[in-house]
Amino acid sequence: MKIEKLSPAFKDYLWGGTKLRDKYGKESDLPRLAESWELSAHPAGESRISGGEFDGLTLSEYIEKNGKGILGKDCETFDNFPVLIKFIDAKEPLSVQVHPTDEYALRVEGEYGKTEMWYVVDCDAGASLFFGVNREVSKEEFARRVKDNTLTEILRKVEVHKGDVFFIEAGTVHAIGAGILVCEVQQNSNTTYRVYDYGRRGDDGKLRELHVEKALEVSMLAPSEIEDSQNNEEKLLAKCEYFTAEKLCIDGAEEIIVGADSFVSLISVSGNGRITGTENEVEFSSGESFFIPADAGKIKISGKAELIKTTV
Repeated sequence: MKIEKLSPAFKDYLWGGTKLRDKYGKESDLPRLAESWELSAHPAGESRISGGEFDGLTLSEYIEKNGKGILGKDCETFDNFPVLIKFIDAKEPLSVQVHPTDEYALRVEGEYGKTEMWYVVDCDAGASLFFGVNREVSKEEFARRVKDNTLTEILRKVEVHKGDVFFIEAGTVHAIGAGILVCEVQQNSNTTYRVYDYGRRGDDGKLRELHVEKALEVSMLAPSEIEDSQNNEEKLLAKCEYFTAEKLCIDGAEEIIVGADSFVSLISVSGNGRITGTENEVEFSSGESFFIPADAGKIKISGKAELIKTTV
């Protein structure tokens, strides 16, 4: 099987900026590029095969045409494609939000919950995010603070730096702050409960919808564990039952083996180079995404670049 280049689906949420266009050359008619869904089989926005025999097919169509065996043995336990990978450009802060667990989401929303990982690709000096609460909080206090616009006072504020990694378990209240560009690896879900949104109005002039009652049912209202991720140089970024994400720093050439257990997603966050497989070879530059089918064998990556490799 060949290495397939992907083209993303774009989202123009009101907090988005222009870094995806300016830094990575993403092409879209949307005025804001808040997110680019680089590896996605979610119906809310699918990535597509770019070039070659399957050019233009959505990722779901490509999988259907080639059979689920291309996803690997470790994907057999999932009903749907298990992961979604995106770039997020937060020119303004995202809403304070929380994602449910699988149990709750499947029962209430009809799709999986959402555990995710953020890799900070770039950020403005002094940029920060919210990660959980800063002390134990009752549901009553949480609801009151949402109502009186003081919720952020009880959230844990963390200053971020380029290369930082944050693992956000389902149930963790969180928000990406202004001036941060991240690569997010997450479960294949689009279920988000918005808790607080700074009183912002959508393009229709109306206040954006909040989901406080559902959020109260799923939020962990005690401080969450957060690892010291400052200037993280470890190859392993995150590992959980849904995905494993690694950082590959290429300066010359490196080989990886794509076995029968899982497909491999490669996303270049910086630099450029070449990916060579047994059946084809592709060149890549910053911001580009590639899907490599399971059991593809030896893959050589050459050039000078930083990539995120994701498997299931």
